[in-house]
Amino acid sequence: MIEEKYRQVADFSCNGIEAIKRTGIRVVEMRDRYVKTLMPIQGNVNHVGIMYAGALFALGEMMGGALFGAAFDYMKYLPVAKEVSIRYRRPALTDVTLAAEISEEDAARITAEMEEKGKADVSLDLELKDAQGEVVAIVHGVWQGRKIPDGFEVPWGKA
Repeated sequence: MIEEKYRQVADFSCNGIEAIKRTGIRVVEMRDRYVKTLMPIQGNVNHVGIMYAGALFALGEMMGGALFGAAFDYMKYLPVAKEVSIRYRRPALTDVTLAAEISEEDAARITAEMEEKGKADVSLDLELKDAQGEVVAIVHGVWQGRKIPDGFEVPWGKA
């Protein structure tokens, strides 16, 4: 379930960037500081019949932005990927899900740093899982939250 206050963020996460939209990624759950996404196997199969590695990477990379929108004031701060790496563990033969959460304490600490310094890093270690709950890939990423500059029009709409 997507909480009403996050519908805009969920929609932008899946449809706001054309390359992500083409994968068919869906946000299936979003609430305060928590997001669960799904990458469908359909349309994301490679030449040997397993999920394309780039689709798995896209799922991990986009999570930083989606989770940012559920954890921080997305009309005041914006995320940019700073560093993302992936380790493929086993072939994905089904849809793949990814859930991520930031604690209330970490969100408060990061918000305070963005306010004080204008930016702050958000590090995430993520497990991408197949339909059986097996980890198919592990993503480590650092996203940087930045204060939105005056005059910048956010592409995700109005608060």
